Amino acid sequence: MAGLARAGDVVLLAGELGAGKTVFAQGFGRALGIEEPITSPSFTLVRIYPGRVRLVHADVYRLDHLQEVVDLALPELVDEGAVAVVEWGDVAAPALPADYLEVRLEWSEAEDERRVSVGAVGPAWSARQGALAAALGRWGRDAGP
Repeated sequence: MAGLARAGDVVLLAGELGAGKTVFAQGFGRALGIEEPITSPSFTLVRIYPGRVRLVHADVYRLDHLQEVVDLALPELVDEGAVAVVEWGDVAAPALPADYLEVRLEWSEAEDERRVSVGAVGPAWSARQGALAAALGRWGRDAGP
C-alpha cells in the first residue's frame, strides 16, 4: 500500500484495541523508507517522520470531540506534502479530508492473525484500486475464511 501512497494521501486505520493499527503504521512507515522507530502517538497525538514521503502518524483515540480532531490540523499537514496514517480514523472521518483509504483490522480465529479489509473513499484512492489490488496479490481479493 505504501508503494502507491502519494503526498496528500490519507489512510484511516480502524479496529479494536490491540488489532494492530500501530503495527500497520510501522510497516507502512518502513515501506516509505522511514528508518527511525515508529511509536504509537497515543499521548502526543501526532508524530511526523521523514521518508520517501513524509509520514504524519496520528492517533485520535483519546480525543472526545470532532473539534479536537480539527484542531490537530491534519489536512494542513497532509497538504504540505505528507501522507497521513490516522489510528481510530473511522471515528474521526467527518473531520478529515473526504478522500481516503480505510484499512480495517479485525481479530481472526488464530491469535496472531488478523482479517484486513481495505476500501477507497473518494477519487484519489479509487483511481488506484486496481493497482492496490494487484500490489496486495491474494490479499486484494476476498479469499474467504
